[in-house]
Amino acid sequence: MARIVNAAVCLFLLIGSTGWTQTKQLELLKDESSITYRIVHPLHEIEATSRDATYQLQADPSKKEIVSVAASVDVMTFDSGNSNRDSHAMEVIDAISYPEVSFVSSSVTEVGDSLKVTGKLTFHGVTQDIVAMASSKWSADKVQVNGAFILSLTAFKIERPSLLMIPVEDALRFTFTAAWKL
Repeated sequence: MARIVNAAVCLFLLIGSTGWTQTKQLELLKDESSITYRIVHPLHEIEATSRDATYQLQADPSKKEIVSVAASVDVMTFDSGNSNRDSHAMEVIDAISYPEVSFVSSSVTEVGDSLKVTGKLTFHGVTQDIVAMASSKWSADKVQVNGAFILSLTAFKIERPSLLMIPVEDALRFTFTAAWKL
């Protein structure tokens, strides 16, 4: 009986050890991280940036491999440089009822030199599947990820704002950069 138990333990250790990874949650470098949205109207484009996004990253630094990512940002922290425009944007997205945008990845896969990050984004009380394309840059002390994604305002049940009775494009474009300490 003891031989069977010992053999089972050895087999478990042998098989189990090959599946162990060195993944860990990395510390965000907040001053090197931001997210920007851009919305387009035929007469002008508007960009607003938040430097208060929170990004969480699970990675295996020894393999330079990103396993998962999660992000959230308070919509009130976006700044376009025009407080009246920002106030109107917060009214349009009903920031009091829906103060946060969040994302949780379901997969991170390498596609050539890029990363395909798939997951669920919750915005304006609606959750949708999205895909963001990104790139990662690893150095001795940090990893930086830059990427972009587009979402549809109407898919998230947001009425497109208008200027001179002409609505903005339905596409809301996001770019992001985030860095973590290794």
